[in-house]
Amino acid sequence: MEEDKIAKTSKIEINVGTNSNNVPVRMKWSAEDGNINNQEAGAMFLSLWDPREKNTMKIDLWTKDLSIEEMKQFFHQTLLTMADTFEKSTGETLITEDLRDYCYHFAEKMKIMPE
Repeated sequence: MEEDKIAKTSKIEINVGTNSNNVPVRMKWSAEDGNINNQEAGAMFLSLWDPREKNTMKIDLWTKDLSIEEMKQFFHQTLLTMADTFEKSTGETLITEDLRDYCYHFAEKMKIMPE
């Protein structure tokens, strides 16, 4: 099928600098198509679906200087993004409403609700 042929390849690169104990101290990422070049990052989740194994491969990293407050916000925003992505990819609106309700609950419990 014509639409299944690869028309373009994009590159996303993540560079992680670690200290002598192998703890991340700096992360930078680049994405050619997004005009992002060596952008600083404090934390990341990368999940890849393995269709053969029917399993998720993942990497989660954060720098040693990332504060607990920043991690709470990162988790909250990531959970909201996951709800958005799940709704967009599956059309499942009822469960994504539940996920967003949980995100609100999470933000309340973590005391990160905007004023």
